[in-house]
Amino acid sequence: MTTTEERPTAPSATARAFPPGFVWGTATAAYQVEGAAAEGGRTPSIWDTYSHTPGRVVGGDTGDVADDHYHRFREDVALMQRLGMASYRFSVAWPRITPQVSADALGPVNAEGLAFYSALVDELLAAGIEPAVTLYHWDLPQALEDAGGWTSRRTAERFAEYAEVVAAALGDRVRTFITLNEPWCSAYLGYASGVHAPGRTEPAAALAAVHHLNLAHGLGAAAVRRAAPGARVALTLNLAWVRTEGTTAADADAVRRVDGLQNRVFLDPVLRGRYPDDVLADTAGVTDWSFVRDGDLDLIHQPLDALGVNYYSPTVVRAWDGTTPRAENDGHGASAHSPWVAAQDVEFPELPGDKTAMGWSVDARGMTELLLRLHREHPGLELIVTENGAAYDDVVVAGRVHDVERTRYLRDHLAAVLDAVEAGAPVTGYYLWSFLDNFEWSYGFSKRFGVVHVDYTTQQRTIKDSGYWYASVVRAHAVPATDGALVTG
Repeated sequence: MTTTEERPTAPSATARAFPPGFVWGTATAAYQVEGAAAEGGRTPSIWDTYSHTPGRVVGGDTGDVADDHYHRFREDVALMQRLGMASYRFSVAWPRITPQVSADALGPVNAEGLAFYSALVDELLAAGIEPAVTLYHWDLPQALEDAGGWTSRRTAERFAEYAEVVAAALGDRVRTFITLNEPWCSAYLGYASGVHAPGRTEPAAALAAVHHLNLAHGLGAAAVRRAAPGARVALTLNLAWVRTEGTTAADADAVRRVDGLQNRVFLDPVLRGRYPDDVLADTAGVTDWSFVRDGDLDLIHQPLDALGVNYYSPTVVRAWDGTTPRAENDGHGASAHSPWVAAQDVEFPELPGDKTAMGWSVDARGMTELLLRLHREHPGLELIVTENGAAYDDVVVAGRVHDVERTRYLRDHLAAVLDAVEAGAPVTGYYLWSFLDNFEWSYGFSKRFGVVHVDYTTQQRTIKDSGYWYASVVRAHAVPATDGALVTG
């Protein structure tokens, strides 16, 4: 742990205050930080298989060790406490809980796996930090993928059983359970473009995965409520602010099509109990949706205590004329196969202006627009920003990381959240992504999102300037309005 004691300039008198009770947190995911991939009874997930497949991950990196959070969680919780975090959103690794799961049966519960998360929860509570548990952040047991993965209804059924086990074990101390994180990525990047595990490139399989992930949410929500009646149930979606700079009817239709595939195909079944007619029509040439059984939509349409919103970058589209080279700057990795099922006539132009190290355009307006849209369309639904942050090419100099670009990104996006709150959106919390630099999926360790720098050789943690800045925002419960408060120490 760094011994640097410098502190950022406190937010100025012109800072904008957040409402009382607004929760400040940070987040990680199991495969990205835990390591200990073969310890404590854990068996392989699809990400173990994917990352160990040559050519899949930049640099040949894997999550075998990652941030070694499995062994260092007490040190990490102490760092969170030092930064003033009120809540920590982490995910449970399914292969630690039921390592012998099969398509037909959950298998025996691994007491050692549950004990790790129980100890983490206790450590957080002792530090005054509220745990928020995500039940699925992409690490599907490999045995279930071998039996069909998310294309199979049985995976959703096993997920509900697993969710009930975790909720029963932790529900006496955990107030919020999030069923799934970003099912869009699981379905489309995992089964259509293949840039995420399990690396399949089958458009029809991706749409079957969409439905079975939605079904897993519904079944899982009911299971959590059975096992932990006092707990809150949430779902986290990476919703897109889809817009066009084009002026034609075809450009407007491109917006509708992408909005359907990214946003409404998840929002509508969960919150309205139906799939959008236009999405079913758009994808009719790919699948007939016969995997949707009678009663499924009722199972998916469970009461939701809160909706988690992950936002990083805008999604800009336009109609493709079919003659010029198709622009595919959608920010979801290079692949000969598009994640945008049945949207071959849509392209994603590159935008001018600031970009993160991921190549993602920076535009905080999308945060406000998404939150206000949800407030408009689903009034009364509690909203939580469950992820927001940016990767930049950080360098440690004399024990410090001066990451002013990340700090500015966070300042602008927090201001955008507050814009939505002041306009009436019931946003109750913000979780910065990410607490630690970590294994960034197919980018390996080449991209750093953390406000705490990790030396992957020594596991040394060093709080970045952005981390100190975020701590000052948390203490003040307000975001500064000027760049003058971005420079630390």
